[in-house]
This record gives sequence, structure tokens and C-alpha cells, in this order.
Amino acid sequence: MTTANKTPIPLSVQVRLAVDQYLAQLDGHQTTDLLALVLTEVEKPLLEATFQYSGYNQTKTAQILGISRSTLRKKLDQYGLS
Repeated sequence: MTTANKTPIPLSVQVRLAVDQYLAQLDGHQTTDLLALVLTEVEKPLLEATFQYSGYNQTKTAQILGISRSTLRKKLDQYGLS
């Protein structure tokens, strides 16, 4: 997503907008474990996008994400992406 002048919208701004929208949809209802929810919701598409970007190369994906290949493999298995 970009603005009319092609300036990228920072990821932090996009996350803030999504969280604001989620909280507004609660309409006063309580929520718990929001941090865990957000991290889980973000982690799978992050893995999918980076894995595809790297040409499905685990070594490159791990380097891009700044994690070890073994951690990447565990996460790929966790989300059924391996």
C-alpha cells in the first residue's frame, strides 16, 4: 500500500491502523492476550511472503528474517508451510 506519490507507508503505521480497527470492532467487549494474537497473525504471512521472496530457499529466508535455519524450519512446520 502506498500513497499517491508512491511513498511507502511504514509497516508500523499499517500495524497501528489494523490494531485500531480491531479494537474498534470489539465495541466495548474485553479482549485478552492481544500481543500473542497479533504476533501469531503477523508471523505466518511474514514467513509466507519472505519464503516466496527468497525463491523458497530456507537459508536465504532465515538470513532475511535474522533467525537460524533450525528456527525457521520449526516455524514453517508450525504453520504447515514446509
